[in-house]
This record gives sequence, structure tokens and C-alpha cells, in this order.
Amino acid sequence: MHLYHVTLQPPTHINQVVLGKFSGTKVQEMVLARSSRLELIRPDPDSGKLLTVLTHDVFGTIRSLAAIRLTGSSKDYIIVGSDSGRLVILEYNPGANRFDRVIMETFGKTGIRRTVPGQYLAADPRGRVLMVAAPEKHKFVYMLTRDANSVLAISSPIEAHKAHTLVFDCVALDMGFENPVFACLEVDYGEAEDRPDEPVDKVLTYYELDLGLNHVVRKWSDTVDRDANLLVPLPGRALVDAVPEGPSGVLVCSKNYITYRHQDVPAHRVPIPQRTPTKEDRGVLIVAAAVYKSKGTFFVMLQSEVGDLYKLTVDYEGDQVTDLCIQYFDTVPTAVGLCILDNGCLFVASEFGNHMLYQFEQLGDNDDVPQYHSSKSDESDPLAPTVLEPRELTNLAPIDEMESLAPLLDTTILNLANEDTPQVYALCGRGAQSSFKVLRHGLEINEIAVSALPGHPQAIWSTKLTATDPYDSYIVVSFTDATLVLAIGETVEEVTDSGLLTNKPTLVVQQIGPNALVQVHPQGYRLIQADKRVSEWRPPAHQVVTHAVANERQLVLGLSSGEVVYFELDATGQLAEFDRTTEFGEDITALSLALAPPGQQRTPFLAVGLADSTVRIISLEPHNCLDALAMQALSDVPSSLCLVEMADRETDPHLTTLYLYTGLRNGVLIRTSVDHVSGQLAETRTRFLGSQPVQLCRVVTNGVPAVLALSSRPWLSYVYQSRTRLAPLAYEALVYAGAFRSEPCAEGLVAIADDTLRILNVERLGTPLNQAAVPLQCTPRRTIHHPVHNQFVVYETDHLPDGTPGSATNPAWTSCLRIINPLSGETSWMHQFDPDEAAFGMGLVIFSSEATEPASPLILVGAARGFSQTTQKSLAAFIYAFRFNADGTTLELLHKTEVDEIPRVIIPFQGRALVGMGPLLRIYDLGKRKMLRKCQSRAIPNSIVTLQAVGSRIIIGDLQESIHFALYRPQENRIAVFADDTLPRWITATHLLDYNTVAGGDRFGNLFVLRLPTEISQKIDNDATGNLLYHEKGYLQGAANKLTPLAHFYVGDTITSLQRATLVVGGREVLVYTTLLGAIGALIPLTSKADVDFFQTLETHLRSEAPPLCGRDHITYRSTYVPVKAVIDGDLCEQFALLATSAKDGIAEDLDRTPGEIAKKIEDMRTMYAF
Repeated sequence: MHLYHVTLQPPTHINQVVLGKFSGTKVQEMVLARSSRLELIRPDPDSGKLLTVLTHDVFGTIRSLAAIRLTGSSKDYIIVGSDSGRLVILEYNPGANRFDRVIMETFGKTGIRRTVPGQYLAADPRGRVLMVAAPEKHKFVYMLTRDANSVLAISSPIEAHKAHTLVFDCVALDMGFENPVFACLEVDYGEAEDRPDEPVDKVLTYYELDLGLNHVVRKWSDTVDRDANLLVPLPGRALVDAVPEGPSGVLVCSKNYITYRHQDVPAHRVPIPQRTPTKEDRGVLIVAAAVYKSKGTFFVMLQSEVGDLYKLTVDYEGDQVTDLCIQYFDTVPTAVGLCILDNGCLFVASEFGNHMLYQFEQLGDNDDVPQYHSSKSDESDPLAPTVLEPRELTNLAPIDEMESLAPLLDTTILNLANEDTPQVYALCGRGAQSSFKVLRHGLEINEIAVSALPGHPQAIWSTKLTATDPYDSYIVVSFTDATLVLAIGETVEEVTDSGLLTNKPTLVVQQIGPNALVQVHPQGYRLIQADKRVSEWRPPAHQVVTHAVANERQLVLGLSSGEVVYFELDATGQLAEFDRTTEFGEDITALSLALAPPGQQRTPFLAVGLADSTVRIISLEPHNCLDALAMQALSDVPSSLCLVEMADRETDPHLTTLYLYTGLRNGVLIRTSVDHVSGQLAETRTRFLGSQPVQLCRVVTNGVPAVLALSSRPWLSYVYQSRTRLAPLAYEALVYAGAFRSEPCAEGLVAIADDTLRILNVERLGTPLNQAAVPLQCTPRRTIHHPVHNQFVVYETDHLPDGTPGSATNPAWTSCLRIINPLSGETSWMHQFDPDEAAFGMGLVIFSSEATEPASPLILVGAARGFSQTTQKSLAAFIYAFRFNADGTTLELLHKTEVDEIPRVIIPFQGRALVGMGPLLRIYDLGKRKMLRKCQSRAIPNSIVTLQAVGSRIIIGDLQESIHFALYRPQENRIAVFADDTLPRWITATHLLDYNTVAGGDRFGNLFVLRLPTEISQKIDNDATGNLLYHEKGYLQGAANKLTPLAHFYVGDTITSLQRATLVVGGREVLVYTTLLGAIGALIPLTSKADVDFFQTLETHLRSEAPPLCGRDHITYRSTYVPVKAVIDGDLCEQFALLATSAKDGIAEDLDRTPGEIAKKIEDMRTMYAF
């Protein structure tokens, strides 16, 4: 077995965010770390929305990020701390749209270790030095300079180690151009071993780098609160004689208090406003902070662990702080990072749920919220905690959000909407921000306007009136025997003085020349000048125009006789007919011209589709005008053509590629590259789009041309991050569409659907899945689909931290069960469990003992009362039995059965229920008043977390001890384990692939496939006496037989679900996995030895030609816990498109293929089986 791994949806969680000017311009940008991916985003200056500029997989775990700018520079560099054991400094190259590695310095071992630096990064505000620190002991300081060529250079590491020291935070102080100073929040546990009964002090320590001696010393240290958790550096003095921008020093954030600390100055302390104290009075901690500087002033934005924002201002005189002032600001989702932009926006990288971008409406200066000021005392509790009342947003207004699936807890892949591709039904979020999401493959569409049209429109265009107009002026709609002209303004209204013929159908409308408009109809064309002068052309007698195409300077007409007539704009602004026509002898079915290149008279090629299932490239150059240059045979008659220049990187980073898109009547789209000089066709790509003939339209996305393909579903081929992509639109079928440009919608679409005019906008290019969310009450844990009524049953459970286990008045748990209609998103029924009861497992079971015919499925829910997370024990445990009503929209409680352990896994098994409860495996049957226990096994070492069953065989996933194969023998009514794994794996998800093979995932991010050897399987099945099952001697302190590992792969995140699914029409089944941080991936089986050899060789080349950006060895990363086996990393293979041309040629020569064939092979692996 060999598998090919592709990522369908990258992780959506953000674990690090840093703000800077990475392009070297005045525009601020943010670099996000999403587990193993770096992403550069910036706000759109027009709409304010966040745009993703670049995404790059570093094949390593990103631990920390920082930005640094050298003195005198206008560009920020990106410092990355990862699990590679190396310090990496990156530079964003806006010309090539990529991250370039400037410096890579090795300092430790790979992996995330407590003594290997990389967890903390601190950069000097003046860009001179940086510190990289480990959670324990080790710290390195590096000096940054420029060499003789003005290239960034780094010094040898300067050690700042201290044994027996734990670091909780590390920041760089703003000391101007004096010696750089770093502040660390530390605990020295060296003396704790000798004095275990005495509390260990937490200290704030200053480390100073002496620039003259190149030596780091511990300059100052002082005790702070034991629960201090975060440091926030304040601005300082830029120059010695300059007015200070701030007092320097740090804010020490601890439980309930903010304290200003600095060497040789008095401390200032202010209480943190908090919500009404709870019974346990847990206090409040600050988890995120951002400092904003502007025109000699600054303020600090702080956020607590419950999401409350606070604005803190500092009054100072010179270098001395006189007062701290804090006030409640607003409440937003809890963040892992905050960024305040110069355009007045606040970016919140949420810990769970969608990431938000807010606009500052006001700064809280005129707010009636109380302000609290500091005192100069620094005793343990000098001030009483203050109380705040949360409110709706007052100072902030949301303007954009980045959708996130994290945490992604469970998924089900089904095609309940009868679409081309299945939908992913996912449980996401935590607490009140939880949701049931429906994910569909396709780009999100924003519907701006919908207007009814008279009759049945056939085509639609929007056009400018002059070449210099920034926006379109007319929308032209063609009917069977008429044309409707609409003027675009504040409203869209019909006009009659446009000069266009309205009593005939229109084939093409195009703005041509400086200020003319051409309309093509079956009886010829009509050229309308700006002064309303009109010139017309008519075809020869007994012929009509059937097809037409035009650009800014050229016009081509296809006649019913099979002839092509070519016109070109002359110096007088008239269309001059070329004195030669070409007759093909076949009916013309499609025509296409590319846009005229800037500064050139014409585009050199014309594409003609003919009824003999061919497409031909015709020259339009004066010396060989209308001569055939190339021909391509097709599988069906072409229905539409589109020649378009695209700036992708598959050929050369600085050149565009001329593509010919061919839509066929059988629903197939063909993309072929056209040679700019000879017009020859090469590198054909094919994709089936739908059952309807494909209609192609040229549109614009992100300022560059794209192609909209209309079939039974609309598709968009566009360039994203220098690569050509094809994705469906999450919208209904369109009859015709075209580009639309207006002031509120600069890159929109005007389309026809269901006899209505629609103005649309494509949002979030590059996002493979669009989302529709149903809000939930608590954290969802698992979902089950009712196959007959197409309803989803979801149970939700939340822990209340201030509750008391076992208390009915102050419960520690809340839980509910609900039924959701996936098509309408409505909750048809919900059941609230008793106070302090929590649901932990659920299953859909059909009992053969039921008297009803046919037997209706029951929902069994495992629950516990008074569960303690510390001891993992409960006061009582139950199994609830619910029955569906006739239409499946509600549930009726049959009975509630008390059991010994918490039922966490419930599945159907031979007409009964198989229940995993702790280490116990039981079989239950349905009774009239309670569940009836029929069989029990205690052979599982720890706790059962997953169950699969096929026939009498049971596959058990243990919490710590991997997979066990067991067999139920009804003759003896016994369950016996006969095979297990050789490795201890912390199982989180399993899926049965066949009778002997199971796939699994663990909490450390490992995907694996295990198989029971065939001879052992046959021996167990043929054992009539059960002697082999019961009496065979165990091996390696486990079962007598061991499972064989077939495949292993590290994905870097906790696996939450596994299932088989067919993701594309006509594709094979693939194994789809989801992870806690919102990633979705697939493992595609490779069926031929030739494919395996090809991709293994390609992967080997790419490991050397395209090494990971942050210095992590690729094969080591994918083998973090267990050596990678029998899995090809498709994400690495897709890096082939980013290589230089020489590197591509070298790899292609070794593989005995062309670079285009390799790129096509890689693309086919994704498009044929996934998306």
C-alpha cells in the first residue's frame, strides 16, 4: 500500500501574529503563523477587507515570530523560531511574491524541547540585536549588522544561559541607542529542591548586552507577583537628546493587577477591572496585548482571558512614570495576538472561532466607563479589585472576519444536497462561539443585486464608453429578438439614446478605440462614435453573422457560410476590413481573441472552434493574416473559446502565459498553453465541469484576467499567488456572465440566472471551502446522521469552571442534545440534560429485539453526573435511550439506565449495542425499562475511545495503547482480544478500511494504517473451538498476535476524525482526515507501481531542490515520532511549480519527462480525486 497525501484545507487557527511593513512600503502587513504555514495578509485600502497575499508551508512547527527593522531601513524582516533548532530571518520579496531566506543560524537540536531556544523571540526596537530563548536555561543573543554589500549579517551567538531557570516571557526594552536590554520573567527553581516547603519567587530580570565587550550580563532583578504571566514593553527615548516617546520599562501583567516596573524607578500598580467575582474568585489574567504609538503618544490595549479589552494609558514626565490609568474598552473573542494598525483597525487573532478585524469608532476618551489609577505601593494586595459590566461593542465596529474551523471536533462527509461534490458537516468552536458548519467546495459569492428581466435573456455584457473610463456605463442584455440597454448609476435604468440597436439580438458589445462602441448583430455590426456618428457593415447576401469576438482594437465575425471576416481599427477610428477571408468548410461554433497587449497594435492570434471537433489558431499578423498556425483535435464540438494572458509562475516568474480555454458541449474544459511566437499548442489540461455545455467568459480578479466557465455549475480559473487555479463557485447555475466594474464593486460579475439579472462578487480567492454556520449553545462533541430522515443529532457539553461537581444549584457541567436539519439549518428539537450532567458518548443503534417492523433506530447517549476532571471519576453514569418520532424531527426518552463507568463510545453490533465504558467493553440489549447487559470484557488496558465492528470482529482504540482486534463468540458469549499493536499510540480516531485493515490517528498528529496478517485472520476465523483465541500465549506483554504497520505519516496536529469519501464526480474513494486546528486533508491510494516510483523520485529531488524555508529537514519532520512509511507528501510535490526553470529542467531530465508533464501529473492527483 502506498498513499499520496494532499491538504484540502490548511489549518485555520493562528498561533502567532506579527505586524510590520514587510514590503518596504508605507502599507502595514501582518504575518500569521498557522501551525506549519506562514501567511502574509494586508488590509485592502479601498474596502478595508483583509487580503491574503502569500501562503507558504514551512514543513515545521512555528513556535514564535518577531519583526525587526535595521536602523535607517524602511522594511521589516521576519524572525521565525521553529522546531528546526535554527534561527531563520526571512525577507518578503514583493516582486516574486515569495519569502526569501536571508539568514539561517543553527543553535540546537530539532524538535520542541524545553532547553532548545525558539519558544521566545525578542527583537530590539532599534534593529540591533535579538534574543532567542528556551523555556528553560538557554538564551542566545545575536547582533545584526550589514556587510559591505548592505546585506543583512548576523554575529556569532552570545550566551545568556542560567541553569535551573524557567522562562515565562521575554521582551526587548526600548532603550534608544544605549546598550540593548532584554527583560525576562523567570523562576529559579535551583533552591526549591533544598527547600521544598518554601514558595519559589518569580523575578523580573534585565539582561544587558554590552556592545563594546560583546558580553551579556544580568543587569537587574527584582521579585514580582508569583502569578505574573506576561510582559509588555513600553516605548522609550529614541535619541539621547530627543523628547522621549515613552518611559521605557515594562508592564508586568499578573492576576488582577498591572504593575509598571523599571530599574531604579518606583513601581506603579493598577487593578484590572473584572466581572462580578464568582464563588471561587479565580481572578483575571491578561493573555494578549498591543502597544500603539502615534505622534509622541501611545496607549496599550490589553485583553483578559474572558475577552474583555482594556485601554491603559501612562502619564510620565521625562523618564519617570507618574500614573497608570486603565479602563474597560470593549469585549471581543479571546485572542492569541492583537495588532493595532495605522489605519485605525484592530486585528484579533482569536484563540477559537473566526478571526476579526475591527474599526476603532472612538478611543474611549468620552466613555462613561470608570477609570482606575495606579498607586505607588507594590505590596501583595494594595488595591481592591474593580468590577465591570460587559456590554455590546461601543468603541469598536467589526468590518471583516477570517473564517476559522478551529477547534474542529467532528465531521461527517455526505452529499445530502445532491450537488456535484459532497458537503462536509463539521462541529466547530467552543462554548457560546460553537457552531454546526456546512462546508462546500467552492469560492464564496457575495450577491450584490438581483433584478427581474422581461422574457428569457440569452446573453449579457457590461461596457465602458471610453477607454479611459474607470467603470462601466452600460449593461447590455440580449434576447432572442431584441436588446435591452441599461445605464449604470446610483440605480440601473433603461436608456434609449445609447445608439445601440434594440430591435435585434446582440452577439457582442465592446468598447473599441478611444471612445467608440461596437455592437454586433446577425445582420452585421454597428460602430457608434462618441458624437453619435454611426457606421455599419453588413454581410454578403443570404448570410448572417453567427459568432463574433472583439477587443479594444480588433473585431472578428464568423458567418453562416463558415467564413471569418477580420476588421482592425485604423488611424481614423474606423474598422478597416482585411481584404481576405478564410473559409473553413465547417460551421463555426466559437471565436476568441486575447486582449490587445499594452502598447501594441493587435493581438497576434485568433482561436476558431469548428463543428468538426477541432480548434484552430489563426494568425492576425499582417504578413500572414488569417493563415492557420496550429490545430487541436477535441473529443466533442467546442461550444466556447477564450484566449487569455495569465501571470502564473508555471513557466517563468516574470512572464505571462497565453492560455487557450476550450469549453466542449459534453461539459469538459480544456486548457492549453499557446506559444507567444509560433502559436503552437502544448501542455493540455482537461477537467470535467458538469453535464451542460461549457460557456466561457473573461473576467478580472485581483486586477488580473481570469476565466469564468459556466456549466451545470459555475467555475472560475484564476491566478492566486502566481499559480493558476480552477475552483467552482458556491452559487446556482448561470446562463451567461461577464465582467462588471463599478465604484462599489470594482471586480464584479454581471450574470443571468433564472430570467434575472444578478450582480455578484467573488470573495476570498484561494479558500477552497465556503462555510454556512448554525450557532450552537455549548461545545459540540459528536454528530450522528439519521440516514432515513437526513437529520443530524448533535450532543453538546461544556464544563463550567466556577461550578461544583455534584451540585444541582451550582453545577459544574451543562449538556444538551439537539436535532438539526442540515438543509435549512434549523433546530427541530432540543433536550437539556439535568444539572451537572454531561454527555460523553452517543450512538445510533437499531435493536433486533424491537417488536416494531421495521425496527426504528434509537439514539443512545452516555452521560455522567458530577464528573471530576482531576480524578476522572463521576458520582453516577447513565445510558439514555431516545426513540425518533415518525418524521425524525424529535426524540422521545424511553428510559435512563445507571451503569458503572462513563459510556464514551456506542456503536451498533449484531442487533444490539456495543458500549465502551472506561476499560470495560459491554454488549447491551434493549429492555422495556432499562438497558440489559448481555456480555462484558475487561481486556482493554486503559480506556476505550473508538470502536469499529465488522461481523463478529471488533476493532478497539485504546486511549494510550493503540489498536486492539477482538472477536465476539456468541457460543460462549465472550469477547477476546487476539491482536494488538507494537507501539503505544494515544488514539483519537480510527476508521476501518477493510476486514483486516484499520486507519488511525493520535493526539500527537500521526496518521497510520495497520493490518492484521492474512494468515492470522484466517486462522482466527477458522478456529471453531476458540483455543487460539483464549489460550494462546501473549507476546510483548500484550496479545498473542501483532498488527503490521503499512503506512505512517506525521501531519503535525491532533487528528479528530477519519472517514472514507468520494470527493469528486467519478473519482475513487479517499481517506479524509480532520485536525483540531481546522485542517482537512486526504490520503489518496496509489494503484500503480509506476506512479509510486515517479512520486518517490520527485519527492527525493524536491527535498534537496526546495528545502523547507525554516530549516527543518522534510523527511525528519514527517517522521517526528515514527519514520514516515509508504506515504508521498503531495504538499511537497506541489512545490515543484515554485522552482526556478533550471531546477525544473534538471528534475524533468532525471524523470525523463518535460516540466509540463510533471506539473500536469501533480495537478491531476489533486483534481481527479480531491480538490
